[in-house]
Amino acid sequence: MATSPDVKLTQYSHGAGCGCKIAPAVLSTMLKGMQEGPLHPDLLVGNNTNDDAAVVNLGDGTGIISTTDFFMPIVDDPHTFGRIAAANAISDIYAMGGTPLVAIAIFGWPIDKLTEEVAGRVLEGGRSICEEAGIPLAGGHSIDCPEPIFGLAVTGRVPLEQLQKNAAAQPGDILFLTKPLGVGIITTTQKRGNVDPVHLAAAVHSMQTLNSVGAELSAIPGVHAMTDVTGFGLMGHLLEMCQGSNTKAEIYGDQVQTFEGVPQYHALGMVPGGTHRNFSSYGHHLDLPLGYLRDLLCDPQTSGGLLVAVAPEHAPVVQRLLVEKGMPDAAIGRMLDNKDSQSRESIVSYQKRRDC
Repeated sequence: MATSPDVKLTQYSHGAGCGCKIAPAVLSTMLKGMQEGPLHPDLLVGNNTNDDAAVVNLGDGTGIISTTDFFMPIVDDPHTFGRIAAANAISDIYAMGGTPLVAIAIFGWPIDKLTEEVAGRVLEGGRSICEEAGIPLAGGHSIDCPEPIFGLAVTGRVPLEQLQKNAAAQPGDILFLTKPLGVGIITTTQKRGNVDPVHLAAAVHSMQTLNSVGAELSAIPGVHAMTDVTGFGLMGHLLEMCQGSNTKAEIYGDQVQTFEGVPQYHALGMVPGGTHRNFSSYGHHLDLPLGYLRDLLCDPQTSGGLLVAVAPEHAPVVQRLLVEKGMPDAAIGRMLDNKDSQSRESIVSYQKRRDC
């Protein structure tokens, strides 16, 4: 049994972070096996759309938000892994425009390989992020598992007038993304032992940063839709937004901010397997140039930023908030009208930035 405080968690799992997600096409096939259940009139958001969480109407102008997320280690340090997994799970609450109330842990641990002390460091990391979010980590469930797994089930609340759905974008909306891209590329480089520690530290810091700005963004008039960008990559989550709202999109690839070092690592071939799985699942909907840009936009993110769709006249308000928070503030694209929701032609295309 491992006892060293320098244990490297990524050695004990076959996947990493949100890159562990089942590919979108495979998941879609799985979900087709579910029968449609009875109508629940108080269920405002369920599994009929690709939203980030379920929402139930409480009858007092607010809704309860329920979500869960968990994955295998994306970093070696146990405490940091716990923090990243917790921040990623809580993000779904913020993406719906809500504030979190309470979390419980989901924990799988290979007790024949890793000590209880290492497990405790993971749990403490998760608890520390819950404390930053202002909520208790109030229990959970654990199992003996071949690989380390950690995450949270989180409950939140949202004023219904601020509820954000990824299926509510409108043609003409301007798109913003609140964190840089490239987590998958950087962590793949880390696994192969070639990453600059400064570059890795920036990505790790970002993954531990709560998306609490979502509650403020949802209160801005004209913000129509919001989702967090995780394992399906920016393109996967933008496609869900397009398909849910019967729109198309054009992306300004030259305006998408990345972590430092990402282009150089890509040039060395540091492309995660999740990028290829993502493109295989939804690439037929994309009109993107082959190479770096396509790989970047399909790169699986762990605890990524919020993708925000806002009416053009309210976009400056969003930009001012992002500048205030030290977040990327460039418009990265816009939503377009889609006359034919059944069309299999490209839903997302690439354009150089134009005046918004």
